[in-house]
Amino acid sequence: MSEVFVAESTGAGVGVRRVLRLMNVLEDARRAKNVVVKVNFVSARTSLSATPVEAVEEYLKYLGGCCKVVVAEAPTVGGSFRDALKRYGYTRLADYGVEFLDLSGDDYEEFYVWGRNLKRNVKIRVSKTILECNYLVSIVRPKTHDTVVVTLSIKNVVVGAILPWDRSRIHQGYKAINLSLAYLATRLMPKLALVDGYIGMEGNGPIGGTPIKLGLALGGRNPLTVDAMTAVLMGFDPRDIGYLNYLSEWGYGHIDPEKIKIVGVKDWLKYRKRFKPHSTYRYQLNWRLTPEEKKRVEEELYDLGIRR
Repeated sequence: MSEVFVAESTGAGVGVRRVLRLMNVLEDARRAKNVVVKVNFVSARTSLSATPVEAVEEYLKYLGGCCKVVVAEAPTVGGSFRDALKRYGYTRLADYGVEFLDLSGDDYEEFYVWGRNLKRNVKIRVSKTILECNYLVSIVRPKTHDTVVVTLSIKNVVVGAILPWDRSRIHQGYKAINLSLAYLATRLMPKLALVDGYIGMEGNGPIGGTPIKLGLALGGRNPLTVDAMTAVLMGFDPRDIGYLNYLSEWGYGHIDPEKIKIVGVKDWLKYRKRFKPHSTYRYQLNWRLTPEEKKRVEEELYDLGIRR
């Protein structure tokens, strides 16, 4: 049974510190030697859309200098990576010896994802640093989303690894984007997911939403189960989130809370909130394929080695 570690949070970073104390992941990072921390700066201008710097700082304190750490990201809107580092207080992390990497200038590998016609003919460029690192950590704030219901640890990595100029190319309708996110996640899955849910974003996320206090942090070695439990605590059914549903079908982990072991808090359901969904939420649920579409897509997934 997959484990998700959950702790109460009384401030940004506090819950992450408590979750890390519950886990035993220091040796994982020490063995890896090189750690890439993918944060979320979808906007370089809106602080509520960004990963709280305190959460990343708590992870760096936990590591205690045991390995090299790279903090990587490239904003989609609102300014440059450097702008975001300054605006969100990340420059102080240089005191921990971290390296900052602007993914917009990174080397890349080309992938093909699904278009509106559900043919895999849309070319995108994906960061080689994210693809090739041997220990990838995703640290995020829980947010609602304008296309795929929620954006959490997996989506942070998958979309953030795409070079900024290509990110709009994955927006090919609700069916295609959920397939594409799940497919790319099979190549980009983090080794560690940390969600700082002291304050999340509800409503018209991932940039234009409003704050909501969840008061929890979550972590785990299986990002799919972490994201599924976070979605539940946000008031959503993970089975309604297309890319999580696909990854579960493909064997990457459970999204059913009954099959996930919660470590840390007791009676976790009492912490559940009801995040206001995006105004387009009802339309976002239209990601499921028709039987004919499913047959055609699954043939391609077999060719890709994803379905066996």
